[in-house]
Amino acid sequence: MKLRGVVFDFNGVLLWDTHLHEQAWQLFSERLRGYAFTAEEMDLHVHGRNNKHTLTYLSGGRELTVAELNSLIEQKERTYHELAIAAGDQYCFSPGALALLEKLQQLQIPFTIATASPKLNVDFYYQQLDLGRWFDPAKLVFDDGSRPGKPEPALFLAAAAQIDVPFNECLLIEDSLSGLEAARRGGAGYIVALGPKEKHARLSEAEGVHQVISQLDELDVSALFG
Repeated sequence: MKLRGVVFDFNGVLLWDTHLHEQAWQLFSERLRGYAFTAEEMDLHVHGRNNKHTLTYLSGGRELTVAELNSLIEQKERTYHELAIAAGDQYCFSPGALALLEKLQQLQIPFTIATASPKLNVDFYYQQLDLGRWFDPAKLVFDDGSRPGKPEPALFLAAAAQIDVPFNECLLIEDSLSGLEAARRGGAGYIVALGPKEKHARLSEAEGVHQVISQLDELDVSALFG
């Protein structure tokens, strides 16, 4: 199948901010239940998951009211924003990201983002990272509460529709296990897992993954879209 478009996960792929989200979630975990997330809990209930899933988990499975959920989401994301701003110049696109985006533009390959982040964070990314230079906000898909989160493929399928490319003709780049499973379920044309070398073995075991990389400049776009 010839590839014709790209769908990016955002956090952990184009922006290496996973550690900041982890810090914010650990503060919330300690506040809500008195102790921190384990590494296994992070993989199962934080990485790639939307806020509703994680906050419901932290609340012991209790169904949160809309008001409770929105309040907790805002508190968590404001904490994340403070950590991001404090990071200064280190809060930036991941290695190889800008060169890859430029290459895709030169080749006229459509691309967009599918993220489990809420609009509060998407607005923050546009303000802090000049995201509008690369991504039309009307085509970016985020967690607005209308779709099931990963590992369901709804976010990715919606993103592919935004760039008018069938998902089975899209390159999908993701860093979380739940996101990789969502890509497989959705039938992505080519799935790339991104992560540090110490995670490569585990990422390569995820079903459907075609390639594992450490950073975006390892991708040979010309070969993939030739």
